[in-house]
Amino acid sequence: MIDFKENIDKLYSMMDNCNICPRKCGVNRNKGQQGLCKTGNKIFVASINVHTGEEPPISASNGSGTIFFSNCTLNCVFCQNYPISQLGNGKEISLDSLVGSILDLQKRGVHNINFVTPSHYSAQIAKAVYIAKQRGLVIPIVYNCSGYENVETLQLLEGIVDIYLPDIKYASDEIAFKYSKVKNYVQANQIALKEMKRQVGDLTVDQNGVAKKGIIVRHLVLPGNINNTKNTLKFISEELSINTYVSLMSQYHPAYKSNEFKELSHSLSLQEYNEAVDYLEILKLRNGWIQNL
Repeated sequence: MIDFKENIDKLYSMMDNCNICPRKCGVNRNKGQQGLCKTGNKIFVASINVHTGEEPPISASNGSGTIFFSNCTLNCVFCQNYPISQLGNGKEISLDSLVGSILDLQKRGVHNINFVTPSHYSAQIAKAVYIAKQRGLVIPIVYNCSGYENVETLQLLEGIVDIYLPDIKYASDEIAFKYSKVKNYVQANQIALKEMKRQVGDLTVDQNGVAKKGIIVRHLVLPGNINNTKNTLKFISEELSINTYVSLMSQYHPAYKSNEFKELSHSLSLQEYNEAVDYLEILKLRNGWIQNL
């Protein structure tokens, strides 16, 4: 049986010499030192609201209760949410306020609590969810992340997270370093997704099509990087399951520092996206969603 209190204590202790994420920068965040994620021991949140634009089983009819955390463990040059993730927009809130926000969203009728960019706040999130459950939280927890995760951290979140919603951004460490300034994305990401799959399995929904448990994998198709997309989808098919729900996203547009790279300085073409969709079919990845370009 999982000892949630013990796991929460372990997560907090990981911040003494921080290795919460794969960057393992080693600062003492519990004493307020900021890691490479630009975050110490305080909680910063950019927005708390009902979101209706997630994948259909996540938003469903009543919306997803999203909590967007400030800063990020990655430095993606094309980040579509860069004011929050890279510039740190947001305000400080207490742990008790986070618990209150979780319960308030539940009262508003949302289908789940959706933590967006949660990785560097894993300890605080785990504690907040534990307290919220003691105070009546019953809806699922969504861990909506970049996929750049430390497997030891994920193991300590087992039983706290019901639905994993990770990205697979890259199937090449060279591309990962070029665009996100990390050297070990692929290995960390692939190990992490296998752990997520082990914990929650493939997506399951209730009689109304609302997500209850499981993993949904997102991939944003980047212009000029179709082979990255194909290798990403191949990993899902061969190493996770052809039953995996995949959200193949077409919404790329130049943002933040993307204009520093010629191939990223324009929107995704219909031809590139269609090639990605065709490859889904070739691999028999038929669960999930595609988008209109």
